[in-house]
Amino acid sequence: MIDNKTALLDLPALYIVPTPIGNLGDITQRSLDILHQVDLIAAEDTRHTGRLLSHFGIATKTYALHDHNEQQKAQVLVEKVLAGESIALVSDAGTPLISDPGYHLVTKCRQAGVKVVPLPGACAVITALSASGLPSDRFSFEGFFPAKSKGRKDKLLEIYKAERTCIFYESPHRITDSLADMLEVLGPDREVVLARELTKTFETIHGAPLGELVEWIEEDSNRKRGEMVLLIHGYREDKQADALPDDALRTLKILVQELPLKKAAALVAEIHNLKKNALYKWGLENLE
Repeated sequence: MIDNKTALLDLPALYIVPTPIGNLGDITQRSLDILHQVDLIAAEDTRHTGRLLSHFGIATKTYALHDHNEQQKAQVLVEKVLAGESIALVSDAGTPLISDPGYHLVTKCRQAGVKVVPLPGACAVITALSASGLPSDRFSFEGFFPAKSKGRKDKLLEIYKAERTCIFYESPHRITDSLADMLEVLGPDREVVLARELTKTFETIHGAPLGELVEWIEEDSNRKRGEMVLLIHGYREDKQADALPDDALRTLKILVQELPLKKAAALVAEIHNLKKNALYKWGLENLE
């Protein structure tokens, strides 16, 4: 083991230390060195982090810093660094602050002139994107979907015409409802990739048009388990939607006054022999 404090040139400082999202072999040597040498580790869940530290023979003290106490405890940690201590910030898995605690602490450190040192490492967003096959030149991470259906639909409508790849986290107990809302708002043809259990034994990365993806996940209950990342292909203009006949659009405008858009689009599609998804997309863009 490196002698404590002899190899860290930037002390005192706050170190942002990523931890594995599954496979323990993904932790970097630099992360291990930092965790060995700092005076304190601020952890989202000290019991969870304690198991990781024990695995690597690290005896550094931990300090609980989570969503419920961060705003109150951040100043305490800032003062420790100002007094000469070194602190590492970790989350339960992956890079801190990415849908995890740490924002208030880092902000207060920077405001106080405390050096903040970020370490590269595991991050489910980037891991999923790199293997998704979706465009990666422009993307946005949107965090977790809202818990309720209306909130999810509002968010999906917000990113409906975004041309970038949009990335969300989702939990196993909400994945079915979230996919149903995605199908209603985005339509069955939008390409979506589901990445689950990344770096773990049952890692799965499956992409398909949304209608097919919903069917695929319903075929096997195991496909609804584990930590999940959903990646949505950016909006691509539907040329068929541009060519919708005027009489069909007039019919849609009349029906949507009395019916939900989805039902109105289906009826117009049947009347005029058109694809309901093209009508539905046109309605989302022009009627709501």
